[in-house]
Amino acid sequence: MSALEEITNSNSAASATAQQKSIEKANRQVNPMVDFPDFLKYDQNGCELDLYCRRKADMDSKTLKWAFKLAEKNVGPQYKACSLGWQPKVKQSDLNKAWARYLVALDRKTKKPAGYTMFRFDLDYGRSVLYCYEMQVDSEYQRKGLGAFMMQALEAMVRHYGMERLVLTVLKNNEDGMRFYRKLGYDVDETSPDKSDNEAYEIMSKSML
Repeated sequence: MSALEEITNSNSAASATAQQKSIEKANRQVNPMVDFPDFLKYDQNGCELDLYCRRKADMDSKTLKWAFKLAEKNVGPQYKACSLGWQPKVKQSDLNKAWARYLVALDRKTKKPAGYTMFRFDLDYGRSVLYCYEMQVDSEYQRKGLGAFMMQALEAMVRHYGMERLVLTVLKNNEDGMRFYRKLGYDVDETSPDKSDNEAYEIMSKSML
């Protein structure tokens, strides 16, 4: 092995170790949003909301049921219109994964949940990432900047814990969703299926380095 190869391998190993450590550090946090008080309130565009971040194990069943219903309402039609189809049992299972974390926005006056994102900290193809699995906002609170605000909160965590990317999946026929993420600087990720695969979804990401 040449000296250059030894240096390259050493650098790769160090990078992998750093990636793993950033994930472990984030996963040790009961509340990874504790250092971001500015993201725990949203008072813009007529909204008066408080936000909290919890592990799935600390979520109440009523809120989890609401999260499923909101996903069914918001993206159920797109699932039904594509090759994946709407599979309620699969979606319920996904929302109840033991590793899931939730960032939930709650109306300060009515105590009614307004939106949520479900995510995890993970190694994805060797990259340290925050993977956003769901981003849903109730119709009453849409187009008021809440979704963008919650994505900014996720991005703040990615930077704080030294991760490479924020990654998410969006249905191709969800045109509003695609526009929303592109406006925030997200693009098709290198791990997204090839066009020839004719999959119903795209994987998008944004570098935080």
